[in-house]
Amino acid sequence: MSEVPADLKYLKSHEWVRRDADGRVTVGISDHAQDALGDLVYVELPAVGQRLAVGDKFAVVESVKAASDVYSPVAGVVVEVNAALGDAPETINRSPYGEGWMAVIEADAGWDGSDLLDAAAYAASIA
Repeated sequence: MSEVPADLKYLKSHEWVRRDADGRVTVGISDHAQDALGDLVYVELPAVGQRLAVGDKFAVVESVKAASDVYSPVAGVVVEVNAALGDAPETINRSPYGEGWMAVIEADAGWDGSDLLDAAAYAASIA
Protein backbone atom coordinates (compact mmCIF):
# COMPACT_ATOMS: atom_id res chain seq x y z
CA MET A 1 0.00 0.00 0.00
CA SER A 2 1.44 3.35 -1.07
CA GLU A 3 1.83 6.21 1.37
CA VAL A 4 -0.58 9.09 0.64
CA PRO A 5 -0.03 11.99 3.09
CA ALA A 6 -3.28 13.77 3.90
CA ASP A 7 -1.73 17.26 3.88
CA LEU A 8 -0.82 17.12 0.18
CA LYS A 9 -2.80 17.47 -3.05
CA TYR A 10 -2.31 15.17 -6.04
CA LEU A 11 -2.70 14.83 -9.79
CA LYS A 12 -4.02 11.71 -11.51
CA SER A 13 -0.62 11.58 -13.24
CA HIS A 14 0.96 10.91 -9.77
CA GLU A 15 2.54 14.24 -8.89
CA TRP A 16 2.10 15.61 -5.36
CA VAL A 17 1.75 19.26 -4.43
CA ARG A 18 2.40 21.08 -1.15
CA ARG A 19 1.42 24.72 -0.67
CA ASP A 20 4.26 26.21 1.36
CA ALA A 21 3.85 28.92 4.01
CA ASP A 22 5.26 31.54 1.60
CA GLY A 23 2.58 30.67 -0.98
CA ARG A 24 4.96 28.83 -3.25
CA VAL A 25 4.23 25.28 -4.37
CA THR A 26 6.60 22.33 -3.91
CA VAL A 27 6.14 19.43 -6.35
CA GLY A 28 7.37 15.85 -6.54
CA ILE A 29 6.16 12.40 -7.58
CA SER A 30 4.09 10.20 -5.32
CA ASP A 31 5.17 7.12 -3.44
CA HIS A 32 2.95 5.11 -5.78
CA ALA A 33 4.75 6.54 -8.84
CA GLN A 34 8.27 5.91 -7.53
CA ASP A 35 7.29 2.38 -6.52
CA ALA A 36 5.84 1.64 -9.96
CA LEU A 37 8.96 2.99 -11.68
CA GLY A 38 11.42 1.09 -9.49
CA ASP A 39 14.96 2.21 -8.77
CA LEU A 40 15.46 5.68 -10.21
CA VAL A 41 18.74 6.24 -12.04
CA TYR A 42 18.30 9.68 -13.63
CA VAL A 43 16.25 12.84 -13.07
CA GLU A 44 16.03 15.76 -15.50
CA LEU A 45 14.76 18.88 -13.75
CA PRO A 46 13.42 22.15 -15.17
CA ALA A 47 15.49 25.32 -15.35
CA VAL A 48 15.05 27.94 -12.65
CA GLY A 49 13.10 30.76 -14.28
CA GLN A 50 11.19 28.44 -16.62
CA ARG A 51 7.53 29.44 -17.03
CA LEU A 52 5.04 26.59 -16.83
CA ALA A 53 1.40 26.19 -17.74
CA VAL A 54 -0.81 23.63 -16.02
CA GLY A 55 -0.07 20.25 -17.57
CA ASP A 56 3.31 21.19 -19.05
CA LYS A 57 5.97 18.50 -18.90
CA PHE A 58 8.63 19.97 -16.64
CA ALA A 59 10.79 17.00 -15.63
CA VAL A 60 11.68 13.43 -16.53
CA VAL A 61 12.45 10.55 -14.20
CA GLU A 62 14.16 7.41 -15.48
CA SER A 63 14.45 4.06 -13.82
CA VAL A 64 15.85 0.71 -14.83
CA LYS A 65 12.31 -0.09 -16.05
CA ALA A 66 11.08 3.05 -17.82
CA ALA A 67 11.19 6.81 -18.28
CA SER A 68 8.28 8.96 -17.19
CA ASP A 69 7.36 12.59 -17.70
CA VAL A 70 6.44 14.76 -14.72
CA TYR A 71 3.72 17.38 -15.26
CA SER A 72 3.16 20.77 -13.69
CA PRO A 73 0.10 21.01 -11.45
CA VAL A 74 0.13 24.79 -11.54
CA ALA A 75 0.88 27.72 -13.83
CA GLY A 76 3.83 29.75 -12.66
CA VAL A 77 7.60 30.11 -12.64
CA VAL A 78 10.13 27.59 -11.36
CA VAL A 79 12.03 29.33 -8.54
CA GLU A 80 14.04 26.41 -7.15
CA VAL A 81 14.98 22.86 -8.13
CA ASN A 82 16.37 20.02 -6.02
CA ALA A 83 19.80 19.88 -7.69
CA ALA A 84 20.90 17.13 -5.29
CA LEU A 85 18.73 14.71 -7.30
CA GLY A 86 21.21 14.95 -10.18
CA ASP A 87 23.79 13.04 -8.14
CA ALA A 88 21.32 10.97 -6.13
CA PRO A 89 18.06 10.29 -8.04
CA GLU A 90 17.39 7.37 -5.70
CA THR A 91 16.52 9.97 -3.05
CA ILE A 92 13.05 10.03 -4.63
CA ASN A 93 12.69 6.29 -3.98
CA ARG A 94 13.78 6.70 -0.37
CA SER A 95 11.89 9.91 0.46
CA PRO A 96 9.36 10.92 -2.23
CA TYR A 97 7.57 13.42 0.04
CA GLY A 98 10.64 14.77 1.84
CA GLU A 99 14.16 14.99 0.45
CA GLY A 100 12.92 13.75 -2.95
CA TRP A 101 10.99 16.92 -3.83
CA MET A 102 11.69 18.08 -7.39
CA ALA A 103 10.83 21.77 -7.85
CA VAL A 104 9.37 24.83 -6.18
CA ILE A 105 7.02 26.92 -8.33
CA GLU A 106 5.87 30.48 -7.73
CA ALA A 107 2.21 29.99 -8.66
CA ASP A 108 0.37 32.61 -10.68
CA ALA A 109 -1.97 34.83 -8.68
CA GLY A 110 -5.33 33.32 -7.87
CA TRP A 111 -4.26 29.66 -7.84
CA ASP A 112 -5.85 27.80 -4.93
CA GLY A 113 -5.32 24.12 -5.78
CA SER A 114 -9.04 23.37 -5.88
CA ASP A 115 -8.55 21.54 -9.20
CA LEU A 116 -6.30 18.93 -7.55
CA LEU A 117 -7.20 15.65 -5.85
CA ASP A 118 -7.20 15.41 -2.08
CA ALA A 119 -5.50 12.43 -0.43
CA ALA A 120 -8.68 10.34 -0.22
CA ALA A 121 -9.52 10.83 -3.91
CA TYR A 122 -5.93 10.07 -4.97
CA ALA A 123 -5.79 6.96 -2.77
CA ALA A 124 -9.04 5.76 -4.34
CA SER A 125 -7.63 6.36 -7.83
CA ILE A 126 -4.59 4.12 -7.19
CA ALA A 127 -6.43 1.42 -5.22
